[in-house]
Amino acid sequence: MVHPRWGAVLALAVAFSGTAFSASAQTKSSLTVALAAESTTMDPAKYSAGVDQYYIGTMFEQLVRPGPDGERMNWLAESWEVLEVDGKPVIDVKIRPGVTFHNGDPLTAADFEFAYERLRDPAVSRWPHYQANVAQFEIVDDLHFKLHFTQGDANYVANWLQLWAIPKAYFEEVGEDEFAQRPIGTGPWKFVSRSVKEELVLDRYEAYWNEEHHPTVDRLIVKIIPEDLTRVAAFRTGDVDWIDSVPPAMIEEVEALDNVATASRVSGNNLFFDMDMTPEDSPFRKLEVRQAVAYGADIDAIIEQVLFGQGQRYVQVGPGETAYDPELKPYPYDPAKAMQLLADAGYPNGFETNCYNLITPREPNIKEMGEAFFAYLSAIGIRCNMKNLEYGAWINVNRRAEDTPQMEGGILSHMWGHGVPGDPGTAWSGHLHSFVPGEGWGSYSHTAGHPEMDEMVEAVNTIMDPDEREAALKEIARKKHELVLGGLTTYRPLVTFAWRADKVEYTPWPHPGFWRNFQEIGLKQD
Repeated sequence: MVHPRWGAVLALAVAFSGTAFSASAQTKSSLTVALAAESTTMDPAKYSAGVDQYYIGTMFEQLVRPGPDGERMNWLAESWEVLEVDGKPVIDVKIRPGVTFHNGDPLTAADFEFAYERLRDPAVSRWPHYQANVAQFEIVDDLHFKLHFTQGDANYVANWLQLWAIPKAYFEEVGEDEFAQRPIGTGPWKFVSRSVKEELVLDRYEAYWNEEHHPTVDRLIVKIIPEDLTRVAAFRTGDVDWIDSVPPAMIEEVEALDNVATASRVSGNNLFFDMDMTPEDSPFRKLEVRQAVAYGADIDAIIEQVLFGQGQRYVQVGPGETAYDPELKPYPYDPAKAMQLLADAGYPNGFETNCYNLITPREPNIKEMGEAFFAYLSAIGIRCNMKNLEYGAWINVNRRAEDTPQMEGGILSHMWGHGVPGDPGTAWSGHLHSFVPGEGWGSYSHTAGHPEMDEMVEAVNTIMDPDEREAALKEIARKKHELVLGGLTTYRPLVTFAWRADKVEYTPWPHPGFWRNFQEIGLKQD
């Protein structure tokens, strides 16, 4: 007898298999994977958020990265070290010899200089502030360069030395538009074709430099299937061989399928609800209102009932992340106290506000989680005018820029990747520090009126000694928690992947792309 849920799934599969998944015969060995979310760009200098790195990270590489166990590995950097020259920090990098781009051109220091120039240009990059402390890019020779800093920049080190390898000669030959449409990197996969919102086709790069960690299948077809049931249906019927974001309610059923392997990992995204303090009349400027939000929603119940337990509660910094403090405890659910705090703040009858909810499945059940949270707020008197947003619209409402709509004093389901393993420094620079036009601080921030917090964030980013920096980060976490600034922290999602164990060999890599990195995937060997 077919399980009722699988009856719906199979019906969808029958309808679906006659359209998007009818494939022409291929001579290459191939695997088909399905992701729930689509990238906004294929250009690593223009990425907006973590989803973009799912795709960019298959073709492009950085100097340093974490391995499957989370330990830092030198990657395109054969070696690097932090020096001090005339009292200022310098990062000295030696590039791994023998690395080539997908067109055969050798990787050189000039390519990293070109990447640096693009990444620091606010007309190109959304993250020019990440390069703001670099005073000079010095090319020593083709395989050796130095980054000279105006001051310490701990985030540069924490974020894998920031730079992507971008081919200068190819980019200048074809131009920006062609590069974005036919990207070339040094990664294990090279671009074949793309149909936006449908699929990305990649071929294994035969001249890839890493002989130990690489794919073992010729072609990778990446389908974009945002609908949960459709994605699982395609997996169940064999139209796809690997899927991300198994719906929490269906994990046990997927695990029970024959010849299926699964892996669940903390996604690297730290979720929170951001409260817009930027309008001078915003209720969220009052501490009591922010505390009311903290007491007014039962996050543990949401994790258990909406996420089916697939979430790890965290307070400011999660277990395993830099500056994790087990002494910090979450605000308990106390609706009576929340309503009293609203009354104390001058809102005995509550108030109305816009509530912005992300509905694209960037993380499992993200839409339903937001709906549950906002329902809790309405119950204590913070009455939500719901604004459901797809990913692109959500990014634009969220991002601080003069030419994009803003939250208008509302509250937004938010997230920021701390990384795997995690570090909060860059995230707090972006959403805790107040917005400073043209300087990068607060690029996605709606915090206002706390210059002391701004000073703390700015100071910690200059500390490159790990122990000293961790102590300063813990101090920020305590203050942030006490004042409910930079959003109310909630949970870190657990994301589950499934693949056909009788067909697929797969090793999850955490970065880039929050475990959606196909560094090592291939056909099962007999």
